[in-house]
Amino acid sequence: MHKVDEERLETDAKYRFDYLAEFIGFTSEDAATIQAFAPHLGPRIPELVDQTYEYLLSYDATARHFVPHQFGFDGPAPESLESLDVNHPQVKFRKDHLNRYFMQLIGRSYDDRMVQYLDMVGKIHTTKAGSQEIEIPLVQMNALMGLVSDLLNDFILKSPLDEHATARTLRAFSKLLWIQTDFISRHYATTSASVGAL
Repeated sequence: MHKVDEERLETDAKYRFDYLAEFIGFTSEDAATIQAFAPHLGPRIPELVDQTYEYLLSYDATARHFVPHQFGFDGPAPESLESLDVNHPQVKFRKDHLNRYFMQLIGRSYDDRMVQYLDMVGKIHTTKAGSQEIEIPLVQMNALMGLVSDLLNDFILKSPLDEHATARTLRAFSKLLWIQTDFISRHYATTSASVGAL
């Protein structure tokens, strides 16, 4: 039986990543599979980002988080939710961040620095980092990750990969996005995990 230091899971991002990767089965081969999909996904990332923001701006519960001034953005924030649209400079600023996120997923090594990046993706959406006035509710982050997963699945299924490569790529991204979702939700926990029944 594998021994797990549960307290360390809450304090050591790399230890947590390694545990999740081992448990889920996210291997170096999965990372290589994701990177190998770069020629297919890379050119379509702007389309993926546009589709994601089409959803984000079509619900008030998600769109409202793009009205307050965003951390790192130097221009004016939208005047109101009603004035918000996909062409606002602040929305374009956020879209650039999502574009870079997808580029990181397919272009970086899954090393310690990548683990810290995945962890910061979660933290930046809370008041623990970024704008102190903005905290995205966990339900909206889960909705976003579910949407991203489905959009990526659609892109993979429509790619020219053969059947086996398609299956490997779907599984690799699925594992990665589950790990990313955990690295988001960990920053919403109010207390450390306790040992108990599942």
